[in-house]
Amino acid sequence: MRFEIVQGDEQLSSHSGLALVGEILNTIGLRKRLDKVALPDHPSPEISHGEVTTAMIGLICAGKPDFDAIELFRDDPFFTTSLGLDVVPASPTLRQRLDSAKGVFNSILLEESAKVVRRFAPAITPSEGELVAIDIDVSPFDNSQTKKEGVEWTYKKFAGYAPIFAYVGKEGYLVNLELRPGSDHCQKGTTKFLEDTLQYARMMSDAPFLVRMDSGNDSLENIKICRKEKAHYLIKRNLRKESKKEWLQIAMESGELEKSRPGKEVWQGERYVKRTGIDEPLRIVFRVTRRTMEANGQTLLLPKVEVETYWTSLDADTARVIELYHSHGTSEQFHSELKTDLDLERLPSGKFQTNELVLLLGMMAYNLLRLIGQESLRENDTPLCKRVSRRRLRSVMQDMIYLACRMVKHARQWKLSFGRHCPWFNAWRRVYLRLAPI
Repeated sequence: MRFEIVQGDEQLSSHSGLALVGEILNTIGLRKRLDKVALPDHPSPEISHGEVTTAMIGLICAGKPDFDAIELFRDDPFFTTSLGLDVVPASPTLRQRLDSAKGVFNSILLEESAKVVRRFAPAITPSEGELVAIDIDVSPFDNSQTKKEGVEWTYKKFAGYAPIFAYVGKEGYLVNLELRPGSDHCQKGTTKFLEDTLQYARMMSDAPFLVRMDSGNDSLENIKICRKEKAHYLIKRNLRKESKKEWLQIAMESGELEKSRPGKEVWQGERYVKRTGIDEPLRIVFRVTRRTMEANGQTLLLPKVEVETYWTSLDADTARVIELYHSHGTSEQFHSELKTDLDLERLPSGKFQTNELVLLLGMMAYNLLRLIGQESLRENDTPLCKRVSRRRLRSVMQDMIYLACRMVKHARQWKLSFGRHCPWFNAWRRVYLRLAPI
């Protein structure tokens, strides 16, 4: 059978999920707060700051974080209506407005992003008892072969940026981020970032927090901030000039030997040390491994010693502390979702401050998609093969955002009509009704 290809008059959209995004954005104060900001280059703009930023958030939620991509939606009535826009800005307007912001919008976006999670998140799952984890880490963005401001050689051996991110809970809501030049050390400016992160995290949840950081952030200043802010911490230590042989001796004398295979011995334990500027001794949890034989039976000429040590304020047993730190690795998946699912790794502007603003708008889009995904899991009306606790952003976009619909006007009311055999219709409608303002 050969199909006849025709173009109809129906108002169709392949991005019905933007209506879910629009419902959330229309119930928070982001647009009103941005509209009150006076930019010297745009004292009386025809298209408001709130509409420009909302349009950019819609683009990022659709996986198109490029200024020119807005031209695809300028004649799309669904894009305009679903996001509550009076008019869709042109590509030059979008670029110029974000260029002129120069960091003025940043704090508003961070605060509103935290507030929207607090209001709409079905749950923020703790990692240990009542403690909600805050995972802080740097993840370089590859922007090689470009001349963008701030693109420099990173520790990953490519030219790009080195942004730092902070995620809250097992769901991985993004609470704070900062775009940094690629050559910046991960600890540079991190004490201020940590203070701000705890402030925004408290806007999301009233639960006590557990800050988890890797060895690049092994600094007493970070520990002091956590103690001052009454947050628990779990930070991997940088051995620096400490001898592995000395740690092996400490482990053999005071650690607990685990059962292991022949040729492999593992000790776990703890010790307390004093540090300048801190009254109480600090707890160090360690895990030391000595191998004399590989798993395949190959005998080693010299023993291989591996040492893991952690600063922590937790009073949990050593095995649980180490397990909690290993869970910190989940944040790598959150980085991947930002880079690949939202396509934000290669930022669209040549100006550093504009790219930072785009990344903050991406943070809002990331949290909106995360909220939609988590809300869709509250009932058993999704056509998923197995029960999951968190949905990847790419899956949310494919199943909830890229769902086709038709706009129908009947009795002076607009309706969204989905296909008869749409498997996600029940979940989509339930999430929309949950997010719609009363």
